[in-house]
Amino acid sequence: MAAPGQNSGEPSLWAVGEAYEPYVGRWSRLVAAEFLRRLGIPRGADWLDIGCGTGALSGLILQHHAPASILGVDPSEAFLAYARRGLSDPRLSFRQGDAQALPVPDAAFDALVSGLVLNFVPDQPKALAEMRRAARPGAAIAAYVWDYAEGMQMMRRFWDAAAALDPAGASGKDEALRFARCRPEPLRALFEQAGLLGVEVAAIEIPTRFRDFEDYWTPFLRGGAPAPAYCAALPEDRRAALRERLRATLPVAADGSIPLSARAWAVRGTAG
Repeated sequence: MAAPGQNSGEPSLWAVGEAYEPYVGRWSRLVAAEFLRRLGIPRGADWLDIGCGTGALSGLILQHHAPASILGVDPSEAFLAYARRGLSDPRLSFRQGDAQALPVPDAAFDALVSGLVLNFVPDQPKALAEMRRAARPGAAIAAYVWDYAEGMQMMRRFWDAAAALDPAGASGKDEALRFARCRPEPLRALFEQAGLLGVEVAAIEIPTRFRDFEDYWTPFLRGGAPAPAYCAALPEDRRAALRERLRATLPVAADGSIPLSARAWAVRGTAG
């Protein structure tokens, strides 16, 4: 599961996989497991993981779905290096490449998946056309993206607090405003307009419980993704004000943990 880097104008946002994991990787793995379970791809399939990032989705395919092969494609060499360090299997390979010009032959895969990256691709119809090109007849083509507007609460809470303190500065970086396609109907339209059959969109929701406030806050200090990059760039006094506003507004359980939830929208269709 990746993020910016598909020639999106944000080439440095996710330069190091280690920054991604504590921020959102730990939660995206839970969404990925449910996403793959629902796909129901038979054993022995050839998979293409588009925007594979740190390799989380590919790793789960290896562990639980008995693939014949998996190719992970991502534009970030830093992410690919992280994935290669963490995963070693003769069925799995990684290749640098762009979702809009996949470095793969025609009609080569039974299952084509993309986790948390489609919204960062500048030309999404072109990416879907590339997926169709690479898919065998009857192949599953599927993706999932965060529900930035409402359901991805760790980000929603952050941006709501930031906008209250810095309306002009925060609004231009909020993913909910930048990624309007991360909703059911635009996702359905994208897949149907690509000529895919039987298109379905469904929510995947998981709990995201943070041990304490520091467990929630610290990943925002490491830069990288839009929210951490915004936070890290703030002057110290404004960052402290944001921290205290979040501390005051986040829900806190009796044991000091912070119970939130994360929702993603999953979309799938079938290649004709």
